[in-house]
Amino acid sequence: MAVEPQEVPGSVPERTTGARRDPARRRAWTVLALLVCLVIVNYADKVVVGLAGVDMKEDLGLSDAEFGVIQSSFFWLFALGSVVGGWLGGKVRARWLLAGLGALWAISLAPVAAQAGFTTIVACRVLLGFAEGPTTAIAMQVTHSWFPAHRRALPSSIVVAGAGIGPLIASPVLTWVILEYSWRAAFGVLAVTGVVVTAMWLIGGDSGPEDTTAGHGRAAGHDHGAGSTAPALPERVPLRRLFSTGTIIGMAVLFFVAYANTSVKVSWLPLYLREGLGYDATTAGRLVALPYLFAAIAVLVVGAVSTVMTRRGISGRVTRGLLPAVLVLSSGVCTIAFSSLDRGVPQMVLLVLGSCLNSAGYGVLFAGLADVAPAAQRGVVFGIITAIYSLGAVVAPIVIGNFIDSSASVAAGYGSGFLVLGITTIVGAAVALPLINPGRDIAKLAARA
Repeated sequence: MAVEPQEVPGSVPERTTGARRDPARRRAWTVLALLVCLVIVNYADKVVVGLAGVDMKEDLGLSDAEFGVIQSSFFWLFALGSVVGGWLGGKVRARWLLAGLGALWAISLAPVAAQAGFTTIVACRVLLGFAEGPTTAIAMQVTHSWFPAHRRALPSSIVVAGAGIGPLIASPVLTWVILEYSWRAAFGVLAVTGVVVTAMWLIGGDSGPEDTTAGHGRAAGHDHGAGSTAPALPERVPLRRLFSTGTIIGMAVLFFVAYANTSVKVSWLPLYLREGLGYDATTAGRLVALPYLFAAIAVLVVGAVSTVMTRRGISGRVTRGLLPAVLVLSSGVCTIAFSSLDRGVPQMVLLVLGSCLNSAGYGVLFAGLADVAPAAQRGVVFGIITAIYSLGAVVAPIVIGNFIDSSASVAAGYGSGFLVLGITTIVGAAVALPLINPGRDIAKLAARA
């Protein structure tokens, strides 16, 4: 137990220092709340096409394969945006960078709310994907600039929870807008919401005292967790060396299969509930919110569990590797299981459970990346990893669309697609599990500095 120091003439009492820290701590949580709002809008933008899919296909005369192209087009420049945004994250103040991205979101949504056809919608989704690609990486970089390493797992998980909260709110609200007005009106609502949230960020958001961007704040120390005995990382490591570590390779693989799973849920789940299982639009709008609700809860629970495990001295190999890998692997098992069942409560339970398990480890994985990446390079590393895992989202929606088009029935197409998705998820998690070991790789990077 630490002994409270004696006050000496000229010293600053501990209670005064603590009092001075309180405003910064409150500001950290305020900024975190604004980041969550941005992520909520980000994921509401992603899910809207799935919610409007049936009406869009009927109105525009689209086949399932063409609709899969619209869903996939969001991710065509997502990877490029992630890399560019990660690079800019080390050079441009986060306040202006995220505000600029938010403005692009609104610009890309507005034409779809008018009379855009297939080609224009694809172009708008490509622009939206480019603008939204860096959001998660930059949000994580800003979050980690406000919190020390041993406290990052929970704040990271809170940001990731916004990915579940966005569709959770959007699903019933946008379904109501679509039914009462039109599918185009839903895009208009999101454009206006994006402007409002961007303005809020511009007023109250910015990087924290651990920020490493040029000219803004002090660099963070090379801490890797409470009670960590790992050596300090050098200030910079060649990216080739960083991305040859088992931890980053394993996390990239795990992110890839998990995000492919997530992208299918975002793209096709509303249509699967209506076309594959026969639910009406209102019921489907409510049911599609369930996976996001429980996923948001699961992300927070896993983040808290990881934080407690870290404080108790459990290694990063377990808290950053074994924990998320087992969650993703279990998600793959649930995906295979629900794809073989008929409509009913057991199938819906497995669908929701698989979604929860798949998303639950995202925040922990980002915290693990922050452990291994030097502070000054986190934005670039996050951006590259986001670019890598977004490739899964390019492929998965198109594959599902082709399965539906080529199968004897819509239900059989969905079943085959989800079966392949589940197997891919399990294989990816099994490959990643033995690779992730932050303590080992931190030591190697430090030794070669």
